Amino acid sequence: MKKTVTPYKDPSSSKKEQVTQMFDEISNQYDVLNRVISLGIDQSWRRKVVKIASDCAPQRVLDIATGTGDLAIALKKTNATEIIGLDISPGMLAVGKDKVKALSLDKTIAMVLGDSEDLNYEDNYFDVVTVAFGVRNFENLEKGLSELFRVLRPQGQLIILETSVPTKFPFKQGYHLYSGFIVPLVGRIFSRDQLAYQYLSDSAAAFPYGDVFNNILRKIGFIEVKDNPQTLGVASIYCATKP
Repeated sequence: MKKTVTPYKDPSSSKKEQVTQMFDEISNQYDVLNRVISLGIDQSWRRKVVKIASDCAPQRVLDIATGTGDLAIALKKTNATEIIGLDISPGMLAVGKDKVKALSLDKTIAMVLGDSEDLNYEDNYFDVVTVAFGVRNFENLEKGLSELFRVLRPQGQLIILETSVPTKFPFKQGYHLYSGFIVPLVGRIFSRDQLAYQYLSDSAAAFPYGDVFNNILRKIGFIEVKDNPQTLGVASIYCATKP
């Protein structure tokens, strides 16, 4: 990250603790607000992630920072026999577990409380690891990515969907206006945690996107690293392979 961005700017607690608290606070409104703020486009981005994952024909899939489970549930289309949705927030997981149970997917999808920087899985276990809008919440980005590398099998695929910043006029200026003012405003109006959506905006702006993030993935040890900007560059899908 260019700088450490935390939700509550409380020096007495770590970023990890603050992120957990924040997502617990907004868990019941998260799905609706996420659709409103992204204008529903995030669903099409997730479908692209699922298509890439499906092409790998995985048996074991780990969805990091799964939140309320939207991507984990969508990954059922890969026909994987084991899908783990892992998140640090009990509140988000509780919503996700209800969704998984309502769809009768309990036998395939497990919603697990865990820390992405200290995964309780053996080396080379998963065929595919996905992360949607979660890596910017890592307290230690390289440590978290190293854990994802560790649990992937050789030739396994890491697929990351994350926010990025458009580089061309006028989309860059429009993005900064929307993310800097509209997103926090919507959060203040509809969420009881007024700082949460300011953090989501600030953390997106601070994230090292594009070639900078590609180089971090290469530093960790990934090969065949590439990024594919989405919707004028407001998000990117990163793909990388464990050698």
